Formats: sequence, C-alpha cells, structure tokens
Amino acid sequence: MGAEDNKIQKLIEELDRTPSNKGTQHHRGLLKAKIAALSETKEKKASGTGAALGGYSVKKTGDATVVLIGFPSVGKSTLLNKITNANSAVGGYDFTTLDVIPGVLEYQGAKIQILDVPGIIEGAAEGKGRGREIMSVICNSDLVIIMTDVFKIRHIDIIKNELYNGRIRLDSKRPDVTIEKTGRGGISVNTAVKLEKIDEQMIKAVLNGHRIMNANIIIHTDITDDQLTDIILANRKYVPMMIIINKSEFIDESEMESIRKQYPDDILLFISAEKETNLEELKVMIYDKLQFIQIHTKPIGKDVDMEEPLIMKNGCTVGDVCDKLHMGFSKRFKFARIYGKSAKFDGQKKNLRHVLVDGDVVELHL
Repeated sequence: MGAEDNKIQKLIEELDRTPSNKGTQHHRGLLKAKIAALSETKEKKASGTGAALGGYSVKKTGDATVVLIGFPSVGKSTLLNKITNANSAVGGYDFTTLDVIPGVLEYQGAKIQILDVPGIIEGAAEGKGRGREIMSVICNSDLVIIMTDVFKIRHIDIIKNELYNGRIRLDSKRPDVTIEKTGRGGISVNTAVKLEKIDEQMIKAVLNGHRIMNANIIIHTDITDDQLTDIILANRKYVPMMIIINKSEFIDESEMESIRKQYPDDILLFISAEKETNLEELKVMIYDKLQFIQIHTKPIGKDVDMEEPLIMKNGCTVGDVCDKLHMGFSKRFKFARIYGKSAKFDGQKKNLRHVLVDGDVVELHL
C-alpha cells in the first residue's frame, strides 16, 4: 500500500468514526473532499504509468448509443437479438458475452446503436472484471439501460453504486455551478437560490479540501457537498437511465407493484425477452428517453422532404443540423429559413444558434 493509499485509508477511518449530524457536517464534508482529491490524484498517477485499463474500441454509429448493462446471465444477449440486428451468443452460463456486442435498433426513423457489454460485477469501478473498460464505453453513451431479472432485484442498486463510483451520474443533470479560481481574495460565494443542502461554511470546507483557497463560486441550483466535489473535479458523466426487469412471467402483479414502489415509473419496465413481452413498449421508452425530435429539410425552391426526417436531439440548433448533414456546412452557412413552431412566421431567417423544435422545417442557404 502506497503513501496515498495510507492517507486515503486514514481519512476513511476518520470519516467512519465521525457521527453524521449538524455539528459534524462541515468536518465530514472536508474529509470527503480530501478523500476525493487524493483518489483523483492516485488515479491520474496510475493512468500515467499505464496501470489503468484502456477502453473497448467501439465505433459510434447511428443517431444515439445505448449501453445495456447488467450482471451476467440476466438475458441481455437474448434481448439484444430480439430488438436489434445483432447476433450475440446466448448461453445458460455466466460470461457468455466476452466482448462488446453492437446491434442497431431501428425505430420511428431513428437508428439507435445498442451495446451489450460484458456482465458487470461488484468492484467494477476499481477495474474488476474489465470494469474500467466497461465504464469507458458507458461514458460515451447517450443512455444506460440497467437490466436484471425478477430473481436479482438487488443487482440494480449494486450496479448504480458501481457506476457512481465510476464517475457516472445516472438520470441527473450537471448542477448549474460555476467556479472561477483567483489569485487572492479567499472564497467568494454568490447564490441565486436558497441553499438548503449546503451552506457557505461547508462550501469553503469542500473547496479547501481540494486545495482551492481563492475562488469566485456562483451557484444557481441547490447542491450537496458531493455534487460540489463533482463540479470541482469536472470529470463526471451525466447519463439518462432506464431499468428493465426480465423474466416477468415468473412473478405476479402484486410482486411487480412492490418493486415499482422502489423506482420511478418513467424509468422502470418489466419485460420477458424470451416471450417477447413488452418489447414494443421498450422501444418506445428508449426513443422517448433519448429525447429525439424530427426535423425536416427543404432544398431551396423545392418541396419539403417529409419522407426521411433528420433524427435530432431535443434542444438542437440549426448548427447541429448543418453538422448532421455535412461537417463543412457550418463554415459555408449564410442563414436558414425556418418553417414551424420555433419561428414567428414561416420562412423566418435564423442563424446557427437558433434552437429548433419537433416538426420544424429547415431551408439552408450556404
């Protein structure tokens, strides 16, 4: 065990000994910040010496990439084969999937790449069972689907914890916080909302734990000390999540209802990959969770192309449409005429930054 490991262990032991109450929250925040900072330094050193594992080489294709993750033998390969064009090996024993298996789900005009990654195990965040390789694939995804079966519900929280330890923040957005380091003047805290989860003393303690002594911090959303650490380290990945529970034919409605109480309805779905139960509902849920919208293009002086809309993400801009059509269009761009709900009137001129909505028609002038 190296010097940094010893420091981390001592801090963890002190944190464990420190009771969690209002009087100790600032000290606990400082301890957690120091642990996070030391862990980050340790991992960077490991990466520099080649100790960290590299990621799988997976080429992103289509309109979005979805990662299907779960413990071994919960039916991931069977599901992939049922809803995509993949041909993943299926076996009745653990670790059938030894590499990333890609498939493409075609739905509502969208081509969605779905990656079946090797079954995750406890300790994956520390590199066990190709854990770091799996994490690298997830970090490049647009949606994570946690899959288990009705006999292994506890796996859901284990996987969520592994991904959290692997710097992946599921179904949450990056808090609206800005930290600007300065040369002097101490810590200046400016808030646009009432803070209930953290106070100024805690903010300063966390920043000091990360060796930040002078900075201006602007907070627009209420945050916890852990979320502040995430902002400081700036290497967290925020990814939408779904939970699917396979082999639903083996439990009744009352058992399903008990499970539903643990997780939000908008991310949870019971399926049977083998019997193809709720697979169409799954496709709808994936499409909706990816927040796709359809944008139509109109060549100058010609009719709108209604047959093959562009599949874009909610919040996309005219510039995003240019890049989707051709990487050189943005440089040649003069203006766009917009027909649809995002324009005040049909044919309104807009620039690259204009935000589009579902059903808009875009006529590019280059």
